[in-house]
Amino acid sequence: MRAAWLILVWAGAAAACGPGRGFTGRRGPRRLMPLVFGQHVPNHGENSQSSSGPPEGRITRDDERFKDLVPNYNPDIDFKDDEGTGADRLMTQRCKERLNTLAISVMNQWPGVRLRVAEGWDEDDSHLDRSLHYEGRAVDVSTSDRDHAKYGMLARLAVEAGFDWVYYESRSYIHLSVKTESSGSGAGAGCFPGGALVRTRLGPRPVELLAPGDQVLAVDATGKVVYSEVLTFLDRDPSARRRFVRVTAESGAVLTLTPSHLLLLAAPDAFRSAFAADVVPGDVVLTRGSGAVLVPSRVVAVDYVELKGVYAPLTSEGTILVDDVLASCYAVVASHGAAHGALAPLRWLAALGAARDVPRGVHWYASFLYSTAKYLLPKSYTYG
Repeated sequence: MRAAWLILVWAGAAAACGPGRGFTGRRGPRRLMPLVFGQHVPNHGENSQSSSGPPEGRITRDDERFKDLVPNYNPDIDFKDDEGTGADRLMTQRCKERLNTLAISVMNQWPGVRLRVAEGWDEDDSHLDRSLHYEGRAVDVSTSDRDHAKYGMLARLAVEAGFDWVYYESRSYIHLSVKTESSGSGAGAGCFPGGALVRTRLGPRPVELLAPGDQVLAVDATGKVVYSEVLTFLDRDPSARRRFVRVTAESGAVLTLTPSHLLLLAAPDAFRSAFAADVVPGDVVLTRGSGAVLVPSRVVAVDYVELKGVYAPLTSEGTILVDDVLASCYAVVASHGAAHGALAPLRWLAALGAARDVPRGVHWYASFLYSTAKYLLPKSYTYG
């Protein structure tokens, strides 16, 4: 798998140097197939990571996150606004961008017809508890002429507009939703917050005080706890504020990391990769035990917090124990093994003394690999 992923990455790099999007010449127009009633795209639940992702908690007008919702005053969209409060116009920036794109597609498909929004952000408890309407991440849409015969194609146009989940849910509307801003943008390489602790040969140390050359506890390919050298940082931004997943284990260990970061969970063959956003109570994390062994501990709670500072140290082993819980150094790509193989050149360069600079933000090499992976790998294999 490592070799296959590397081939895909380098093939993508080569293709980027060629003319246009490929070598087969210009393609003809693609025929769009309407969705059928009850169909949703992708074929996963709305809250799965390959769709719009799990809810992060409803946003109220006195919530700090309320300022992140933006009004949509696009004159080419009809907003129902039954409440008369303008709530249906409020949404995340990602949702607004997709909705405006869809509005253009509707006018192009059916001249004289506009997109209609029946429901946007909701503050009146008119949806299920975990509805993304409460976060401004979902809209219910139809066409201005209420022609139900158009709705299957409207759903297809929404897929093409980039909505992360499209559901032909009702004969009266299409339900659309998007990922959160941080996950949808793919920002960051997957990080730990400032204040997260690692264990060095000199004792515990906050992750923000690490530097290339430090030795921290990690796990090698055999599953043994070892000290591994910090080579560089895949992401580092002391002033950034990010939404983090907080995973609490039965042992009392608490690990906080960004949703796109890979956790290494207990499995019959040592461990398995999982995005932090996909971890649920009942999963089993691996925590520091005595000596060179890891101790499994069941996850008892998962919630979200907003914290300052993002740090993603890269070790020689590609793993790291943070707050005494085992995690991968990687993110965005669903396989720890594939990411470890693809980042081997960076580790080699850093081990030789090159590429050890620690700039602010995402390391250029990681940024290149993660952005390339989104185009070359199946959507279910990447985050966001």
